[in-house]
This record gives sequence, structure tokens and C-alpha cells, in this order.
Amino acid sequence: MPSHITDSIFLKDLYGTDEMRAIFNDESLLQRWLDVEAALAQAEAEIGVIPRWAAEEIARKAKAALIDTAWMKREIDHTLHPIVPLIRALKSICDGDAGEYIHWGATTQDIMDTALVLQIKDAIAIFEQRLSRLEATLAELAQRHRETIMPGRTHGQHALPITFGFKVAIWLDEFRRHAARMRECKPRVLVGQFGGAVGTLAGVGEHGFEIRRRMMAHLKLGVPTITWHVAHDRFAEFAGIIAMMAASCGKIAREVIALQKSEVMELEEPWAEGKVGSSTMPHKRNPMLCEAVVALARLCFDRARTALDGLIPEHERDWAVNHMEWAYLPELCVMADGALALTLRVLDGLHVYPERMRANLDAMQGLMMSEAVMFALGQAVGRQTAHDVVYACAMRAVETQRSFREVLAGDPLVRAHLSADDLDRLLDPTRYIGLAREMVDQVCRTDAD
Repeated sequence: MPSHITDSIFLKDLYGTDEMRAIFNDESLLQRWLDVEAALAQAEAEIGVIPRWAAEEIARKAKAALIDTAWMKREIDHTLHPIVPLIRALKSICDGDAGEYIHWGATTQDIMDTALVLQIKDAIAIFEQRLSRLEATLAELAQRHRETIMPGRTHGQHALPITFGFKVAIWLDEFRRHAARMRECKPRVLVGQFGGAVGTLAGVGEHGFEIRRRMMAHLKLGVPTITWHVAHDRFAEFAGIIAMMAASCGKIAREVIALQKSEVMELEEPWAEGKVGSSTMPHKRNPMLCEAVVALARLCFDRARTALDGLIPEHERDWAVNHMEWAYLPELCVMADGALALTLRVLDGLHVYPERMRANLDAMQGLMMSEAVMFALGQAVGRQTAHDVVYACAMRAVETQRSFREVLAGDPLVRAHLSADDLDRLLDPTRYIGLAREMVDQVCRTDAD
């Protein structure tokens, strides 16, 4: 049975998706190794470094289904080397002497790095699909709740009114930047590797640059300007972008958790008959999807931190770095995709409770409107004086448990400059949401553009 949480029969769907797992499973990895070997052979045959018939036979037999994987596993255990057994396995099924030309001029890291880049390319395609769906979902949610007023909170306490659409539009804008980063990183990240033993292409001499160019053309990857065996910034950049995406998912999930607290209940993650919140408290409706997203985000942070460790290899080859990449990059992609997929699930079925939002606004008995009163009074007495007066009224309202309006109306300076109608207007939260609605429009309009 699987022993890793992302492959667990019981729990894997809380940690990733089958689509992303398929990119990084053993069959896919083996096929990508073979794809790289075939592309290398084809490139070399095109300029006469190896016979064309040999390259054609290598490409014809470079199919994962033709490889004896049980034999390969035993050989990897014996040799402690992943690619030498691959070469031997492929050679054994090639007709004639074609197998003698496999891996000509290459080193193991050329094959494994390039295969990993091909997997990342496939992963990016899935990430971009998820981001597109997420942007559309957030845009619709922001527009739908453009006018849904709710408490804005700073330092965990009620601050000023906002709209829920405003909050969502901030999420949307952030994910749009992630999508831009993903697009922008592709020319830097999706670059293949071919350098030979220490990166100088000595094994193929003057043909090296042309072989590399043709090899990457076959694989539809970028061509490096120089070998990057010990320059792992490409993977670190990609890992950072993915971790930031997961972090944004975690932020949304954390906000839903906070606003789903029993005493708040302004939002609630999707709930369906049969979902169980607790094994011992039957009444619980726990935010279990959101908690999983937060966990995945934090797990992604750890993998991104490992990517930074890979930026300090030694000399011209340091396989310790590669060993880390074989582990953290698949885990990071699977877990980040899990976070995106679960976040979409949360947002698609999110329960929004405008009545609770308004009730929570009113629970402060007008105190959330202190800034509006201060600025109105400041027109007559100055901003600093107005702050002192309104502060005193606010503290008195809290300590005496009276409404803010009642205390304001009883203050001589306030009464001298603000009428009862003024106070009614100033204490109406719907009149003090600034440009929240316009900002929603601006973000969503940019999205449409």
C-alpha cells in the first residue's frame, strides 16, 4: 500500500489531484527519461554524430511500456544509479547495435534535469487551468457581493465597513499576479539541460551547441546559454511562485475559518448532508476543507525552503541537490495543486450570510463609524481636537455600554456642530465604504480586459 500521504488510498484527495499525481508518477518519470534520450539521439543523428538508423530505433523503442520496470528497480537498487539501468534496459530492446548510441555525450543529470523540466511544463499547464478557473470564480463572487456590506477588521477587531466584494477583489487581484508570474517564468524555467560530464560538452566537441539546440527543439524547451548543472535558480523561482499561490489559497481558507466561527458566522464553507464535523460532537460543522488548504499551504512553504537550499551546490556537480529536487518538486506541485483544487471547491459552494454581516456591523452600536464622525467634526474644530473628542465619546460608550450615538448627542462640542440628522447620516455604515465598490469594478474590469 502507498506510504506517502499524497498517494494514500484514504487521504490522497485532501493532498492533491489525480491529474497532478499522474504527471509525477513512476510511469510518467520513466517516459520523460526516455523522451529525453530519444530527443538527444535524434538531434545527434541530424548532424551526423550518430547513425540515423540508430536514432530512429532508439526513438521507436523509447516507450515506457516496453521497459522491464521490475528489472530496472533491481538494477537501480544494485547500482544506486537511476539512468545507467535505463540505458541498459533500452539497449536490450533496441535491434542491432542501435543501443550502443544511447546517451552519447550526455551525463545523467542532463537526462534527469530535462525530464523534470518536462514534468514541470505539464504541471504548469494544470496550474494555469486552475488559476483561470479561480480568477473567473473570484470575479463572479466579487461582482455578486459588490454591495454586500460587512465589518472590516484590523488587528482582529472591527475597524470600518467594507463590502465582501471588496475583500474578494483583493484575492482576485493577487491571483492575477500569480498567473502573470507563471506566464513570465516559463521562458526562464522551461529550459532543457545538456552539458555532458562537467558541463563543457567535451564529449561531442564542436557539435555541442547545435546538438543542444536541436535536442531542445524536439522537446519544445528553451535552449540554455550555458550548462546549469549547478545553477538551480530556475527550480527555486518556480518553487517560490507555486508556494506563493498556495499561500494565497491558505489566506482565503484562513479568512473563511475566521468568519465561520460560531459567534461570527458571516461565511461558511460548503456543507452537504453526511459531512461530519466531529466524531464526538454531533452539532459541529467544522471548516475541514479550509483547514486542509491551510495545512497544504504550510507544507508548500517547507518545500520552497528546500528549493533555496539547492542554490548552494558544490563545484560542478552536487547530487545532494538533485536528490532534494526529485523529492520536493513533485510534492510541491501535487500539494499546491491540491490547495488550488480545494480552494475552488470552497469558493464554488461558499455560503455567504449578508444578514450576519449586517448584524455584526450593528453589534458595535455605531462605534465603527468613529472616523466618519471625527472627520465631519474636524471640519469645524480641527482634526486633532475632533479625534480627542470622538475618542472620549467612544471610550465612554464602551465603558457605560451605551450606544455611540447617544453619547455623541450628549457631548456639548459635538452637539454644537453636528445635528441629529448629521449624526444619523454619519452613523450609517452604508454611506462610509469609500471607493470599495469602484475598486471591485476596477479589478473586475481589468480581468475582463
